[in-house]
Amino acid sequence: MTYALGVRLAAEFIGTAIMIVLGNGAVANVDLKGTKGNGSDWMLIAVGYGCGVLIPALMFGSISGNHINPAFTLGLAVSGLFPWSDVLPYILVQFAGAMVGQLIVVAAYKPHYDLTTNTQHILGTFATIDATKDKLNGFLNEFFGTYILILGALGITKAPFFAKDIGIAHFGLGFLVATLVASLGGPTGPALNPARDLGPRIVHALLPLKNKGNSDWGYSWVPVVAPIVAGIAAVATYKFIFM
Repeated sequence: MTYALGVRLAAEFIGTAIMIVLGNGAVANVDLKGTKGNGSDWMLIAVGYGCGVLIPALMFGSISGNHINPAFTLGLAVSGLFPWSDVLPYILVQFAGAMVGQLIVVAAYKPHYDLTTNTQHILGTFATIDATKDKLNGFLNEFFGTYILILGALGITKAPFFAKDIGIAHFGLGFLVATLVASLGGPTGPALNPARDLGPRIVHALLPLKNKGNSDWGYSWVPVVAPIVAGIAAVATYKFIFM
């Protein structure tokens, strides 16, 4: 069944918002002062982001393709697997969904934002930060992580093994994201998705939070450009070898 563009855009908006609520919500639970999960380990964040992709995929994979990531949308379009006429609308609602999702996280955790004085912990619930302040390291981390994510997503969802039940493939996608966060998340976060980073970073810059510090705009281009380049390369790789 083919859905109208408006329906697909609604799915992308809601799906991206859910991803941010579950993913950045997990980060807030771990890093903000006074939460029930404060001080929990990195695996809680990995699970949050894994489910943050899994749940929208199960809900909307058959409606919009559940891109929820401009790097995926652009990668598909460059390789001729997605219409260019739909690219800008998809990306706009992805960014809008990411920003609304972040506003929900802030609303849910507002008392804990007020208690937290570590500006890096606050920013980390919105956007990514390279742990060593090394933009080249950040770029490489985001590139390789996104490349594996998108190549893996195509490989899983298009595998003949799952042809009769694509829903099961989405569980594999969720595990892939959780594993990427666990294995490659140490240096940068990671973003793996321009909307996931830039949308909430804009929210961080605009909101009058106590002790929020700066939004680290000098680094902000890395989790935008690196995933886009990786997404284009990953889709092209899959198309060249397997299609």
